[in-house]
Amino acid sequence: MKLNEIQDLIKFVSKSGVSEVELETKEIKIVIRTPKSAVPVYTQAAPVNTPAITAPVANVTNPVTTDVKTPVNTGGADESKYITIKSPMIGTFYRSAGPDKPAFVQVGDEIAAGKPVCIIEAMKLFNEIESDVKGKIVKVLVNDSTPVEYDQPLFLVDPS
Repeated sequence: MKLNEIQDLIKFVSKSGVSEVELETKEIKIVIRTPKSAVPVYTQAAPVNTPAITAPVANVTNPVTTDVKTPVNTGGADESKYITIKSPMIGTFYRSAGPDKPAFVQVGDEIAAGKPVCIIEAMKLFNEIESDVKGKIVKVLVNDSTPVEYDQPLFLVDPS
């Protein structure tokens, strides 16, 4: 089973309202349970030598992942000095708290650790994503109200 098939299964389960789904093949066994408060996903490899695949959990303790060397096209500029703020979960990306509210951050804004940079809606929960780096927003990599995947780059930040 491919990773995108597993992600599609997780999306289907989250939208269907089913509390538990179990899928087992020769290579892998997947059990997805969705209690009311969180969405843990349990994946367990079968006895054959296949790698275990884990999916993200909606209740995130460290909401922002950073990676200094993520290649993103910014029109030929040297990107190795930028830090990438990535999505901690699958969901819908929003730049502001509401349609009539201003965006949390714009290109050129200075941010500090703990400052909200966006909202990601997952399973009708709006998760405010905070920066864990200090710097200046160089580029917004995702359009407002679009779906994002786990670990997808959202912003480029210049830490200098």
